[in-house]
Parts: sequence; C-alpha cells; structure tokens
Amino acid sequence: MATDTANGNGRHKAAIRRENEAIILQAAEELFAEFGLKGATMDRIAKRAGVPKANVHYYFSTKNDLYQRLIEDICDQWLQAAMVFDQETDPATALSGYISAKMDQSRARPHGSKVWANEIISGAQFTHDYIAGHVREWLEGRELVIRRWIAEGKMDPIEPRPLMFMIWAITQHFADFGRQIEILNDDKPLDDEAFESAKETVTRVILKGVGVA
Repeated sequence: MATDTANGNGRHKAAIRRENEAIILQAAEELFAEFGLKGATMDRIAKRAGVPKANVHYYFSTKNDLYQRLIEDICDQWLQAAMVFDQETDPATALSGYISAKMDQSRARPHGSKVWANEIISGAQFTHDYIAGHVREWLEGRELVIRRWIAEGKMDPIEPRPLMFMIWAITQHFADFGRQIEILNDDKPLDDEAFESAKETVTRVILKGVGVA
C-alpha cells in the first residue's frame, strides 16, 4: 500500500511539473517571438506565465536553458510531422500529409516558428549542434525514402534536399510572415476556408512539380 501511495505521489508530482513547464514554455515562446532572446527577460516570462520568477528558475536554471529547451521542442514537433514518410509507400499521400501537418503547425504555433526563424537568422548559436546532428540524421532518412520512390518510378528524379527546404520555407511562411498575409487579406487572418484552400494550392503545386499530381 505504501508503495502504491508513493507511486501515486510520484505520478502526481510529475504531472504538476509537466503542467508548470508547459505554462512557462508557452509564455517564453510568445515573448521570445516578440522580443528575441535578449529582450525576453526571466522577469517578463514569469509575469506572462503568472508564476513567481523563482518558479521559472526552479524548472529552468537559466534563460539560455529555457531557450534551448524551447527551440528543440519546436523542431521536434516539426520532425514528428514527417512520420508519414515512414508510414506511407505512396509519395503523393506522404507528401500531402507532411505539407498539411506542417501548415497546420504553423497556424497553431506561429510564435514557435518565429522563434526558430530568429534563431537561424541570428546564426544558430544555440541550435548548431542540434541541427548538425539530430536534424541532419532525420533529413538524411527522409532523403533515402524519396530516392527510393524515384528509383521505383513513383516520382520524377529530383534532388530531395531542395524539395524539403522548399516545403519548410512555404509552410513556415504562413507563420513567419503571418502579419503580411493578414495585411493583404484586409487586415484579417485567413479563415478556415481560406486556409484550407491555401493548403490545397500549396500541395497541388508541389506534387505537380515532382510528378505525382
């Protein structure tokens, strides 16, 4: 009985930790997108999260630790969207699913995309090793899948890496340049119908470009 109680308390504490970390990370994501790494102070993050500054330091010793955790979490979510490459043998289905997932992520998490873009533009100081290791390994795995599709005659012979770069650029445009899109849309964000139409257009153009439309 005592062991069951201890396990229950441990699970409860872990759940509380996950919840508190999520609140802090959400606040940090918004502020890093708005003010950059230098301008988003731990004081500001604590106020936005609605927690004492000491709580922020309890979960993340330094602002750099918090920033590192956040940007890796953002990229990990993007990489998970490409699981469809491992689950589908049809390039049209896989690419369509990946494009759709990436655009949905841009819409749901625009601040995260902006934080990542700012990090790369500023020289990838905190993400260099992560990109050179984890992201490179992930990308090479997707390239092998695309080359297999080409060898099987399922799509045109194109270079996989520029294709992936193109997908990243256009899908993240809807977050990184969201304000520009709003201005050109009568100062309003795209509604559900317009966004789905945009996804359909992007998907059709890319699939046609690689010969799987």
